[in-house]
Amino acid sequence: MKRGLIILAGVGGIALAGCAAKQESLPPAPPPPPPPPGAVAGTTAADRDGDGVIDGYYTPDGIYHPNYTTPPPPPPPPPSRKGERG
Repeated sequence: MKRGLIILAGVGGIALAGCAAKQESLPPAPPPPPPPPGAVAGTTAADRDGDGVIDGYYTPDGIYHPNYTTPPPPPPPPPSRKGERG
């Protein structure tokens, strides 16, 4: 009796498998969006001081690289003491 139930379940599964709907291949997933300007592929952005501005990035090996910003220009020289007299 047990052998008969096992055979019946196997034949029933094979019979129902023929009725299964064939799944058509799905279209390929769209490519990821391009990284924002200045981003380095394969890195993680870092905001170390919590002000909402990205201060640098971490490479996959865990090393922090700060973003380089150019120093501000020096202040203009003070006005000369001589001045123009009219």
